[in-house]
Formats: sequence, C-alpha cells, structure tokens
Amino acid sequence: MPETGGLPQGIDPGKASVARMYDAMLGGEHNFAIDREALAAFTAIDPQVRTLARANRDFLGRAVRFLIASGVRQFIDLGSGIPTQGNVHEVAQAASPGARVVYVDNDPVAVAHSASLLADNPDAAIVDGDIRRPADVLSAPQVRKLIDFEQPVAVLMITILHFVTPAEDPAGIVAAFRDELPHGSWLAMSHATNEDRPDTAAAVGKLYSSKATSPVTARSYEEIHGLFDGFDLAEPGLTYVPLWRPDSEDEIPEKPSEYWVYAGVGRKSD
Repeated sequence: MPETGGLPQGIDPGKASVARMYDAMLGGEHNFAIDREALAAFTAIDPQVRTLARANRDFLGRAVRFLIASGVRQFIDLGSGIPTQGNVHEVAQAASPGARVVYVDNDPVAVAHSASLLADNPDAAIVDGDIRRPADVLSAPQVRKLIDFEQPVAVLMITILHFVTPAEDPAGIVAAFRDELPHGSWLAMSHATNEDRPDTAAAVGKLYSSKATSPVTARSYEEIHGLFDGFDLAEPGLTYVPLWRPDSEDEIPEKPSEYWVYAGVGRKSD
C-alpha cells in the first residue's frame, strides 16, 4: 500500500483506522505505517492480540456455517473491514452457492478493496455506510437489490459495536436492524469485554482514543447480553469467542478469558 503521500481521499494520515489495524492483525497488506505503529502499541498491552484477532475471525467462519446450516441464505455484514481470507461470501457461497451477502463499512480502503474483490460476484456487494445510521444502510440500493426481507436474514456485528460509544446508543442500533428483520432471522455478534481483564480493556480503550479513528468501549457480560434483546441465543449462549462451537476440543484454550471478546448467535424471537 502507498504511504501518506498517496493515501486515498477521506483518510486521516494522523490516525490509525480500526479496519486497517485489524487487517494488520490478521497479517494483511492493506494497511499503513500509522496502523502498524498503533498495532505495535496494542501488542505491548496484549502480546496475544494477533491470536485474539484470528480467534475472532474463526468465530465468524463458524457462525456463518452454522447460519447456513440453519437455513439462512442472506447476510448483512456490518463493519466488515478489509477483505481477507475467509470472507463471509466465500464461506457462505462455498456452503450454499447463490447465498447473498452485503458488506457495510465506512473505511475508504475497506470499501475500495471490497468493491474490487466483488466486481464479478453478482450475489455480493459493498455499501459505503455507517452502522450508526441503520435507516441509511437498510435503504441502500445494494441492500434492496440483494436482500429479500420476506426471507430470513443474518445480521453480523463482528467486533464492531465496541466502537459505538454509549452516547451513540448501541442497543438502539441493534434494535433498528432487528425490527426490520423478518421471522427466522438471526444476529451474530462478538464484542470486547472488560469482564475478566479490566486493566487490559481500559488500556486498549485509551490507545484507540488517542491513536485511532474510533474509540473502544469494552462492556460487561450483562451489557453485551443485553444487546441481544429480542433474540434467543443459540447454544452455548454468550461465551468467550474460542468457546463458541469450536470445531474440535484442540481449539479450546487453557484460559478462555484471556480472549477478552464475547461471542454469540441469536435467532429473532417469535
């Protein structure tokens, strides 16, 4: 990627992007020096941040496969980030050809690379949008073209709501999407928690507030569980991210709470 002299329009050269930092965590190439510097500071706080990012990415894949097995063929991935290995459309369409996916992000690099990746895929698209404005996302032409709101839809909020401050009303955002979903729809979410590692969560919050484009608000188990209001959680409920339906017991870490992200998947209540 070009550095600051050739940054795409709309990028703040003095701030790391949460999407590009996540790309760097996963070993991607679509990030800048400012993002890698912020990641280095993150790694100093939590040396296993890359392992955590991979565990979160693996949860996304397991959740999508679970949702396909549950009959879902439509996905809206909010805060989707920069395309990397195991994108939602790749996982979903491998399991069910023709599954439709709409990605939503407001990072210019994420949007540009998503548009390039999806150019020849008629069943997937990217929306340049902000989840803080659900009505704008839901009315976007790409959503209206690909998503049939008469059939079940899965909304994915993977490590995105902790970038929504209390004043921006995360519960209200979830409710706005929930209320538009038809019977049989689902919500998949992962969210940073301050439950067992409050000092780490606080330090990371300060880091993102000073160096990145979005602050982090880690939340308690009860707060995150409350975001699933109107959804019935599938087993094993809300749990640390590597514990959500691991593919094998070998994937279960010795200390799951060190993975300070909760994950859950819920079906819209009847």
